[in-house]
Amino acid sequence: MSETITEAAVSASAAVAGASCDARSPQPASALDGLLVLDLSRALAGPHAAMMLGDLGARIVKVEQPTGGDDSRGWGPPFLYPNRGERESTYFLAANRNKESIAIDLKSASGQATLAELVRRADVLVENFRTGVLDRLGFPVEWLLELNPRLVVLSVTGFGHDGPEGGRSGYDQIAQGEAGLMSLTGSAPDDMQRVGVPIADLLAGIYGAYGVLAALYERQHTGRGQVVRTSLLAAAIGAHGFQGTAWTVAGQVGRAGGNHHPSISPYGLFRCRDGAVQIACGNEALWQRLCAEFDLDATAEGMRSNNERVAHPDLVRKTLEGVFADEKPASLLARLMKAGVPAGRVRTIDEVYAWEQTRSQGLLIDVDHVSLGSVTLPGPPLRFFDAAGAERPRRQHQAPPALDQHGDSLRHEFGCAPSPESDM
Repeated sequence: MSETITEAAVSASAAVAGASCDARSPQPASALDGLLVLDLSRALAGPHAAMMLGDLGARIVKVEQPTGGDDSRGWGPPFLYPNRGERESTYFLAANRNKESIAIDLKSASGQATLAELVRRADVLVENFRTGVLDRLGFPVEWLLELNPRLVVLSVTGFGHDGPEGGRSGYDQIAQGEAGLMSLTGSAPDDMQRVGVPIADLLAGIYGAYGVLAALYERQHTGRGQVVRTSLLAAAIGAHGFQGTAWTVAGQVGRAGGNHHPSISPYGLFRCRDGAVQIACGNEALWQRLCAEFDLDATAEGMRSNNERVAHPDLVRKTLEGVFADEKPASLLARLMKAGVPAGRVRTIDEVYAWEQTRSQGLLIDVDHVSLGSVTLPGPPLRFFDAAGAERPRRQHQAPPALDQHGDSLRHEFGCAPSPESDM
């Protein structure tokens, strides 16, 4: 830590003893009300973690570089082009609701002083720089925790902070491949595919938020913060589930096998007239119900038990698709539902968001964006209820911010000097 940065940080800290931590409009009481989170992260894993904390009521201040801001502001298409303001990336909108944006040049003395003051007031700091970058900017973890001993730091990397490849740069698809997910996804072992969403990034964000909550709970007892680390590699391996123990315990290497489960049958996608349905018979009772509904022999050779059915996937598929051949998806699903067999259709994304069940679960929210006006976003996947079964009021969500949308108000609130031209 340079002498200049230290003096600037201490000087700025001394000037703002009375600044408020939350100037937002009143909201329904939420679990993390009163917590201040600094989001220094970019792209997806870190921003997703911070957004989850914001969904729970924390105040999120997103610190962005003055030129271009978060990397994902440039990721598209699709882009939206409002009549006023810069173009907006729908990718950025997906991971940055419930945040305020301030643009800070972290290489300048004034920018470092501003960040130091924010750190002094914060409860959590989220960062996903490559290993060593925060140190080079003048904010090593030791200094952060000296400036604010109660601070919880969430640090997300591609492959971990240490080990033989610690500090290696990582993006989601690279992590999906390195962590084995792509070898498990696809129609066959020679048709490896990435998952259709950035699952390693998203899971790293989820695990990161989970770790932050544990650290905040521990802080209630110790009075001190700590560092929480995760990575895209760790998150993807953490999602291996049964495929992980198939190898570590049984010595079996899972391979991509398409739309049918390698350990449960029937469990997968089956063709019918003009479409397909998905069926999940997770126990023998469900198999018996399925057979009774469609006049099949549940004890036929090759299908008498789950083990036999898993060993004869082509037989099971041919048998079921044979009796489904004259049924359209809607009528077939109705019969399966009547029989008590878990089943479903394969919806496109537009169909998912048009589905009333989706909206009933609070999975769509309407927000007012500074340049786009009213927009609809995917909502948080959690709901809260009291002991009587009544749902607690859902919070009013904030739209993802424009770059530096809140910069002036935040500097004023925290007593920081206005941003000089060199910062902007």
